[in-house]
This record gives sequence, structure tokens and C-alpha cells, in this order.
Amino acid sequence: MLTLRESDILLDCRAENWRSALDLAAESLVGAELTEPAYREGLLSRETQSSTYLGNGIAIPHGTPESRTHVLRTGVRVLQFPRGIEWHDGQRVHVLVTIAAQNDEHLDILRQLTHVLDRDDVAERLANADDAGEVVALLSRVPVEARLDADTLCLGVPARDIRELALAGAARLRQAGCVEDGFIAEIAGAMPRRLGQGTWLAMARRDVSVPALSLATPATALEVQGEGVNGVFCLAAREDAHLGLLERIASLLEGGELETLRRGDAETVLARLSGEGAAAHTQRVRVLNAHGLHARPAKQLVQVAREQAVPIRVRLAEGGAEPVSATSLTKVIGLGARRGQWLVFSAEGEDAEQALATIDKAVADGLGEAVEPFDDSRESVQAAVTTDEEDAPQPLPADTAYQAVAASPGLAIAPVFVMRMPRFDYPELADDPAAETQRLEVAVREGGEQLAALARSARGGEVAEILSMHEEMLDDPELLQAAREGIQEGRSAEAAWWEAIDTAARAQEMLADRLLAERAADLRDVGRRVLGRLCDVALPEPPTHPYILVMDDIGPSDVARLDTERVRGLLTARGGATAHSAILARALGIPAVVGAGERILSLENGTSLILDGERGRVVPAPGEARRQRAERQLADRERREREAWEARFEPARTRDGHRVEVAANLGNTAHAADAVSRGAEGVGLLRTEFLFMAHAEAPDLDTQMAEYREALDALDGRPLVARTLDVGGDKPLPYWPVPQEDNPFLGLRGIRLALTRPGVLATQLEALLRAAVGRPLRIMLPMVKDVAELRTARAMLDRLLAEVPEHERTTDVQLGVMIEVPSSALLASSLAVEADFFSVGTNDLTQYALAIDRGHPELSAQADGLHPSVLKLIEMTVEAAHAQGKWVGVCGELASDAAAVPVLVGLGVDELSVSARQVPMVKARLREFDLADARDQARRALTRATADEVRDALEET
Repeated sequence: MLTLRESDILLDCRAENWRSALDLAAESLVGAELTEPAYREGLLSRETQSSTYLGNGIAIPHGTPESRTHVLRTGVRVLQFPRGIEWHDGQRVHVLVTIAAQNDEHLDILRQLTHVLDRDDVAERLANADDAGEVVALLSRVPVEARLDADTLCLGVPARDIRELALAGAARLRQAGCVEDGFIAEIAGAMPRRLGQGTWLAMARRDVSVPALSLATPATALEVQGEGVNGVFCLAAREDAHLGLLERIASLLEGGELETLRRGDAETVLARLSGEGAAAHTQRVRVLNAHGLHARPAKQLVQVAREQAVPIRVRLAEGGAEPVSATSLTKVIGLGARRGQWLVFSAEGEDAEQALATIDKAVADGLGEAVEPFDDSRESVQAAVTTDEEDAPQPLPADTAYQAVAASPGLAIAPVFVMRMPRFDYPELADDPAAETQRLEVAVREGGEQLAALARSARGGEVAEILSMHEEMLDDPELLQAAREGIQEGRSAEAAWWEAIDTAARAQEMLADRLLAERAADLRDVGRRVLGRLCDVALPEPPTHPYILVMDDIGPSDVARLDTERVRGLLTARGGATAHSAILARALGIPAVVGAGERILSLENGTSLILDGERGRVVPAPGEARRQRAERQLADRERREREAWEARFEPARTRDGHRVEVAANLGNTAHAADAVSRGAEGVGLLRTEFLFMAHAEAPDLDTQMAEYREALDALDGRPLVARTLDVGGDKPLPYWPVPQEDNPFLGLRGIRLALTRPGVLATQLEALLRAAVGRPLRIMLPMVKDVAELRTARAMLDRLLAEVPEHERTTDVQLGVMIEVPSSALLASSLAVEADFFSVGTNDLTQYALAIDRGHPELSAQADGLHPSVLKLIEMTVEAAHAQGKWVGVCGELASDAAAVPVLVGLGVDELSVSARQVPMVKARLREFDLADARDQARRALTRATADEVRDALEET
């Protein structure tokens, strides 16, 4: 969803009429590189079809479906006209929110703006605003809305008392993304309050992101002190946004209707909680309009509703339970109804049935638009897929660079193969339970054998581990037993199996711990594998020639099936740089671009594509000149990779012989041998949290020793730099809960968290010392802010060195700190006196220095480690360390950036630690320059003002 920024606002615009205003708007889109000039005709064409005036002095010009081919990327430009413009429909307009949308994103923008129309003074304030920030605030201030829908209900819970019902409701709100762990803890610590009519209320305010209401009802009869339990309401309160939810409960309590809720299904419960009494007449109607209830059909619906003799209210059947007046245009638009979704209209009184029948017919007829019937077997509301070719995603323009998200480095040129997932069609019921059970058991066994074979052939350690976990899931006896029971109840093997999978996945999603809840996706991946065997459905067979795989998204099983000899690259519609698809692509060394949007799925199989995994760009059907340039770049890269591989075991040195150690970053001790085979001169960063995350409780001394020894054995005397446990905040452990934090990157994590449980840290330090007996060991502390934390850890290490006999531990040990907090770089001179070494974590150091979350969808590209402020912090760190005779490494992504390597060497960095696959190329890069050249580039970089200027300056050398 788009977010307005001050740079999107153009103040004090002037135009003689609405046409010249549209010309200005079109020019602003072209100037922002959002559209091509031809998009202007689409803006004009849209106005001839219907006015885009929204209300309160705001119009929202946007193109037609045909003009989407001229959209380069989705975005908006807001033009303010203080003097106003006479729009072609007679309305006075002061603000144009001009939209360039590649799909239907303009509907989301429209829904964000509907709240503005309810405020009487907004038109005047927008017209008089003299600051872009004020305009952004006026257009973006969305009121907090409480949530109550089918996804927040928790009906039929097998609970033993009202506390369990309250926790089930809290877990459902957590699953729906409304609350976090602190809310559940507060609910668990208090007794629900009795309301009457067999209902109770549990309420908390802690860790509430979205005010919401859940109702948990018992699966079987339940009593509390002789009173039957009909249900427990779990209310997430925030400011006063939840008061409407309390009013709904109070209204039902007053009407004596609460006791009826236990026997109702989700639809009935929502109807009662929305204020639809038992006497109300209701009508469910499906939205058939291609673009849902946007402005034009919404206006038509409102007009029809106003003509009726009784008031009519409407709500989304699948969405929020709060009904709105069908005579309010802004409220109807605000529902955000998409094609295929169901609306529930309600009315009371003598003419209610006739009024609802009229509404039903109007919606079914399309509300003034041509519509087609909705086919459930061919359409998916969630995917917003329609059968109208005009509304399908427009294909990408040929020989044009299309920007997405860089996920895995590399360059690929090959025809595309679009993997379209098949449908699983199967009957719900079956007559022969014995035959269905046998079919299921055969499919489960074959699925397990397939997973085992894939795990054995998987080329990446991460892939094999995930597939092995999937194997274990298939061996779960409770999962199979639940499916057998479903078959005995008359279901088909397919229906019973998927119900068992879905039930288990939903239960997993309800867990408060985020890491465990994410396993639900793995469960469904396993379930689909067996379902494919049952339905005899196989994925389309990829071509035998090299190709770029295009998918909506890609899971671990999909990656394991890849033939890396043929798959030149990956391109996905969804996902981000930290998604499974991106992580696994990097593990396999496959160039990847992700998050490209559904337009890529319209590519024809066989279409030639250039995929640049470093810049996050793709170019479909490139012209001859562009293709030749890319082929030269690819040939040069492949030549350099071959030469680098052949020389991978040579010591890492600059062209004039200056020594710089090149080590590997590892997330698992099992990968140490692979790193050595690629020429790594040691391990510069072992992320030990993998070991803690793989266990249900903190691993003991022997378990840790065995794991660390595996890496040390593989290194065969090469140094190991092990980072102590770095969890907390954004990386929680299930057995080490920490309070939910507004900003986990600035919270309890790293050494801060470890020092709250010194026993855990002491066990880890002892395990490292004992595992490294006779070998070099470097221990690194994460997130150190000043010398106090180092001293505490140093005292703990010194105590262990005194307690553990020398022959049972390493005697070659150093204790260092990661420089990833700006304060540690600024205080490097005091830290260097007591630390044995520094390792600069440029990923975190950059985001903290620039105040940019490196995962931010819009800003992450600006989090560049070559920013001069980051380089100055590194320079300070190196100078302080060298003054005390200590060494400095860099273990962030900057260490493998070809442009950054000479700069880091020029700053005096002694070690570069990179992903194992990057080791040969980084060594090769070192051999391309002299130390004097590196120092010159470092000086040049430090004199520039921005990261872009630094990179431009380095390209000139």
C-alpha cells in the first residue's frame, strides 16, 4: 500500500481550467518517472467516462485500464490549487491526488482518502496549507477502527474453563495481528469478569496494535459455579476506539440475546454483534464489478438505497462486522468491497423485503457497469483474479527495465518459464472409508519418500534442513490420526487430510511465539505435497533448456526441485529480500529478483529476459543492443568467476602483496567444511543463535560443545570467530520470552539480553573454550555500546579460564566486540584498550547511523554502507584499534561489495568476512588493486557528501 511523502506534494499550482490542471498532473507523473507521456490520454479518457471528483475539494485523476501500459511504476503526485479549479462536473477542486497505478492500487488509495470526506473543514485547510507536511498529515490521518470479523471469532473451543476460553480468544487476536505477546500475558494473569447470561469479559490494553473483539465459545457444555458458559469475550482495548465494541456487547446484554451466541455460527454471531436483530431481514449479494465498489458503482448503490422506503445498512460478510448506512457514499466506498466478495444488506420494517430485493437486483445487474458472473472454480478473491481480459494484469513492456527487489546477486539471460500452480479438485465425501484410508497412507508414504530424496539431493544446507523438518511433520502420528478420523466420518481422503493440515496449521498460527507460528506455512507446504499425490496433480514440467523460473512465490520444496544446471535465475511476484525464496536462492547461488508484482505472471513462456539480481531489475524481450551489453557483462562475470575459483586457495593479498584475510560468515557449523572448500581462511562470523533456535530449550554444555567442535574440526587450525548468542527483540526464542517492544532494534537484544541470564552466557563461553582445545578461538560480543558490557563479559571469561584446566580448553583465545552501534565506534579508543579485536557489522551500523530500517520497503535502498558517515565510523574504529595493536574485521554485506572492498582495505581493515560463496570473488577483487590505490579511493570516498557521490567517485577511478 502506498504511503504519501512530502516529496509527492506540489504546492501552489495554478491552472486556467480542469484540462490544463490535468496536463500539469500528467507532467508531474512523467517528471517523477512514474509514467510515460502517453498516460495523459488515459487521464483525460477517464474523465470523459465519469468525473473523478471525490468530495471536499478533492479529485483523484487516474488512467483507464488501457493506459496502464504507460505506467512505469505505481505512485501518486498531489497537486494543490489554492485558488481552486472549476471541475467539469461543476465541483470546485483544490487538490488533485493524481494516481499512476499498474493494477488496482488506486482502489487502496481511494479507500485511504474516504476518511477525509467526513471532516467539514478539510477542504479549506487543504486549500490554505503552505507546507507539504501539513497536506500529507491531512490526507493520511486515518482514524483507528476496531476490528470484529470472522477471523477474530473463536467458536467451538475444547476448553475446560473460562480462563482457557479467554486465552483462546487472546491467541486468535494475536493470530489476526491485532495484539502481541504482552496482551496474552495480561489476559493470562487476570480472571475474566462476569457479564451475565452465561458470558464473561476479559480485557487488556497492553501490546494492542489494533483494537479488536474476539468471542470464544465452548465446544461442549461448560459450567462455572453452576452457571452454564455461553462464551467469553476477549477485548483488546486501545484509547477509546474499542468503546463501540463494548456498546455492542451492552446492547445484546440489555436485549437478553447474549445466551444465543453459543449456538450460532460465525455468520449469525457477527450479525447479532453488528446490531442485526432477530427480526431484521437480510440479503447476501455478491459484488460482480471488475474493480469492486469503486466510486461509480458505489454512487449508483447509494442512489438506489436512498429511493427505498426503509433504512438499509450494509457490511462485508467476510470482513468487519460493523454495518454502515447504504446511503453514505464515503461509508460504502470505505468498505473496500472487491469483486467476488459478499455484502450483507439488512433492513427492518414492513417494506424491508421489497427494498432488499431491489438492492439485490441492482448489485447483480452491475450498478451501471457491465459485469460477468463470478465462477468460484476459476476466480480467487484473494488474488484479485478476474475473467475479464481487460482487467487482467497488463504485460510488461518489451525492452524496458522493470524495477523490483534485489534478492540474490548475479546476472542471468534466458527465456522464462512461468510456473502456474494447479488447482486441487476433489470430492468432499466418499463411501468407502477403508479404501480412502489406504489411499491416504500410500500418498503420505510416497510424499515422505519424495521429501527424503529431495533432502539428499539438495545442494544447499538450508534447503536440506527445511526438507528434513517437513519429513518429520509427515511422520506426526496425530496428524495422520486426525485425517483417519475424518475419513471415518465420511470424508474423502483429500478432504480429511486437508482438514487435518488446516486445523493443525491454524493451531500453530495461534501460538504466541512468532517463530513457532511461522511453522504453519511449512505444514501447509507438506499438506499440498500429499494432496498432489492424492489428486494425481503434478506441477508443469519445466523445459530441458536453461531458463529463468517465474512464480507467484517459491517455497523450500520448490527450490529443492530446481536443477541448478538449468535454472539461471528466479523471479517472483511476491516476497522480499529476507523471504525464504531469497534466502534459499542466495544459498544456492542463483540470481533472484522478488516482489515484482503479478504483472510478471502474464509473461509468455519462452520470452527472453535479462535478470539483474544485484540491482533488482528485469528486462523482458530486450532489444539487440541491450542484450549484447548484458551478454558481455555476463561473459566477463563468468570469466572472472572461473579465474577466481581456480585461485581460491591462494592467500588473499592486494596486487602489491598487502595481506588481508578473507573469512566466511556462517549461520550453521555444518557449513564450515563447505567454506574451507571455497578458500575461506577462517570463519569471521559464526552466528551461534542457530543452535539455540533449533532446540525447545537452551542447549546444554555438551550439546553446544559438539556443535562448535564440528566447525573447528572442519577449519583444521584456521581461526573461528564465534558471535555469542544474538537474539531478542526481532529474533525471539520460544523459551526466553521478552516483552514486546515498539522498536526491537533498539531494545533488549544481543549482549544486553545475554547479560540478563549470565548462566546461559557462561555455559556458551565454556562450551566454546572446551570445544576449541588446541585451536585458535575468537569470541565476539554483539550489540556492545560501551566498555561496561565488555568488562562484564571479560570477567566471566577470565573466571572460566581460571576454572577450566588448560589441557581441557583452548589457550589461544581472544575476546572482541562487534562495532554495530554508533556509540561503540565513537568510543572505539576506550574499547580498544580492553578488547582483543573489533569486527564491524556494517548492516546494523549503517541502519543505526542513518536511522533507516534496512528492511523498510521504501528506504532500504538508501541504507548504503558506503555512506560517508558509515565510512568515517569505520575509519575511527580502525585507527583506535591499530593504535593499540589490535586487528579489525568487517563482517557485514559491505565486505563483499566489489566497489567497497578497496575502500575498506584503504581504511586499514585487516579481515573481510563474507558469505562462503563470495570468498573466491572477494579474493579475486583484492588482487585487482594496490594498497596505494585503495588508500586513494578511501580518501576520495571520505570527502564525498552522500553514498551516491561516493559510488560515482569510485566508478571514475
